[in-house]
Amino acid sequence: MTSSTPASQAVPNEMIVRRFVDEVLNNDDDSAMSDLVHRDYRHLTPDGELRGRDGLKALFDDYRGGLPDLNVVIDDLVVSGDKVVTSIRLTGTHSSDLLGIPATGKLLRVHGMVLSRLEDGKIIEEWEILDLLGMFRQLGVVSLPER
Repeated sequence: MTSSTPASQAVPNEMIVRRFVDEVLNNDDDSAMSDLVHRDYRHLTPDGELRGRDGLKALFDDYRGGLPDLNVVIDDLVVSGDKVVTSIRLTGTHSSDLLGIPATGKLLRVHGMVLSRLEDGKIIEEWEILDLLGMFRQLGVVSLPER
């Protein structure tokens, strides 16, 4: 927490993001989404953008379809003003199609970073970068030369 971040704001923002990971991502509780995600939500990645709670739910449904035991762990979390940055680790067994890749039965471990911006006590915008190259390597879709 920076000195410009009031403690009263930092704690709620941190708790909102932690609750989002726990309830929405790990426990598939879509009812919590309206409490935690702003109706004007935007999700941005290097590949594109999706909007709204429905778009976010569709993204999570795709990942849960391919990784039914999906679990997200927060490795680190930093709060500054209206922003929360989390270093995350996703794990799950690839037991159905994921991003067009047929099931491999492999246990995946994927790292990522998410910058969440909050407004009115809800997540309104997120910028996410996942190590998709690492995930594709684990799935055997791509390989890199030996070092």
